[in-house]
Amino acid sequence: MPIVGIDLGTTNSLIGIWEEGAPKLIPNAHTNLLTPSVVGIDDNGEILVGETAQERLITHPHMTVSNFKRWMGTARKTTLGDKSFLPEELSSLVLRALVRDAEEYTGEKITEAVISVPAYFNDQQRKATRAAGQLAGLTVERIINEPTAAALAYGLEQNDDANILIFDLGGGTFDVSILEKFDDVMEVHASAGDNYLGGEDFKNRIRDHLVGQHQLVDIKDEARLSKLAEQIKKELSVKHSFDYKAEISGQSVNGSITREEFERLVEPLLMRIRQPLERAIRDTDFQVAEIDHIVLAGGSTRMPVIRNLVGTLFRQLPLSHLDPDHLIALGATIQATLKERNEDLKDVVLTDVCPYTLGIGALNEVHGFTEEAVMSPIIERNATIPISRAQTYSTTSPKQKIVNCEVYQGESLNLANNIKLGMLEVKIPKPTKEPQHVDVRFTYDINGTLEVTAQVWGEDKIQKKVFNASGVNLSQAEIEARFKELEELKMPPWKQGPNRTVLARAERIYEEVSGDARELLLDQMGQFRKALEDQHLRNPERLRKEFSDFLDSLEVSVFGGE
Repeated sequence: MPIVGIDLGTTNSLIGIWEEGAPKLIPNAHTNLLTPSVVGIDDNGEILVGETAQERLITHPHMTVSNFKRWMGTARKTTLGDKSFLPEELSSLVLRALVRDAEEYTGEKITEAVISVPAYFNDQQRKATRAAGQLAGLTVERIINEPTAAALAYGLEQNDDANILIFDLGGGTFDVSILEKFDDVMEVHASAGDNYLGGEDFKNRIRDHLVGQHQLVDIKDEARLSKLAEQIKKELSVKHSFDYKAEISGQSVNGSITREEFERLVEPLLMRIRQPLERAIRDTDFQVAEIDHIVLAGGSTRMPVIRNLVGTLFRQLPLSHLDPDHLIALGATIQATLKERNEDLKDVVLTDVCPYTLGIGALNEVHGFTEEAVMSPIIERNATIPISRAQTYSTTSPKQKIVNCEVYQGESLNLANNIKLGMLEVKIPKPTKEPQHVDVRFTYDINGTLEVTAQVWGEDKIQKKVFNASGVNLSQAEIEARFKELEELKMPPWKQGPNRTVLARAERIYEEVSGDARELLLDQMGQFRKALEDQHLRNPERLRKEFSDFLDSLEVSVFGGE
């Protein structure tokens, strides 16, 4: 059974395997490599994932959800019909769909995977991602940082030693990593990012502009407005201006927007991008001039405003011969192959870094005065992993019997601004009036598992706690119970996916047109459904293509376009 590599994205997700000496991405039932990270439920209670669910975002917004990757690591629940889902459960449904595609392609059962996450995902978000894999029936062999995966894909195809900057802007997150390639080693030196900055935010700047420009109030068609904003964003990536028209909440929305206007709208977002870039460079010994190559990953890097920003900051054009949508999935697949110890890649060595500082809460003493508890770092951010580091701490009260080692992740001196991972209760066997000293050691591995040990001076016993990668909102027992519930949810047969998608698209267009166009569409939908029921139908692909071509021509005639 092959170990698959998965890019679980905010906007789209991909899956790949190693085949014939190279990573290969697997198409879904629609023959597409990109599967939209959208989940919905139809009227029969069946789970819809990907293109079919995406088409229903407008027509069935209360039964469909997207962008849930941004909620990973939180307790936010989404209600679809009569069912509620946590973010990791929604992600598990996307993973199930991807695995089904892989099983159709390989003819084998898929049970193991390497899954990518943004480099700046915190501990809770990484745990939620691993839980999503478990809920999908997968053993997650490794969680790999997205820019590191992109670097693997790039590094495998080029032989020269180089310093490389990976600029990864996806639908919902932004990461930057700086690494060095020498011989067959890929060594990450620094990572930084923003978990709430991506293509969605650029789209929302257009959305807010449309609301103000056309004085839209009481917006009931939020999904349609969002779709229009996304269309404008994509069009301005290839055109210098775009004329748009749509019907939003009963109001005709027509106008024109130029690329220059768009770039002015997103200036605050560009400033947010600069901050992680500058931090990553500061955290390395490299100068800007020492960066040999800039590799773009993530579909949002197709925007000219992003390429111009990178070119201006680094005085060189980013590499453009690699598909930014595919890089991360290809790299995750390479990492999966490394886990299999495939001899094709036996000489490749990959190192990564801990993206956040890890430490404990401790009282800060200055000139004899005890101040409030602060974050005391033990493992600094961007330390190469796996790593083990120790610090010595002392009791603060006479005859103190217990030391509570509260473990935190983050960069702030103020404990409240960091993420609490948990606590190790350290017992002092022989309390005295004098301060007792405790060595606290952190050991952090490549999968994000943190082991914390404590040893009181003069004692042989080592007290330990492992902060492993179980689900953040679900215990292991809850994961197993919820897995059984999710497994009972039905997905449409794999081969029916494309037909259901084209019908969902027709229903969406039906809501947007009127008059003769609506009557014509209704007639064609009826003919298509009737033809699909014919048990002697020999060529459903041709039938579907003819109906899809009809929908294309109808949209062009009604809404314009190319």
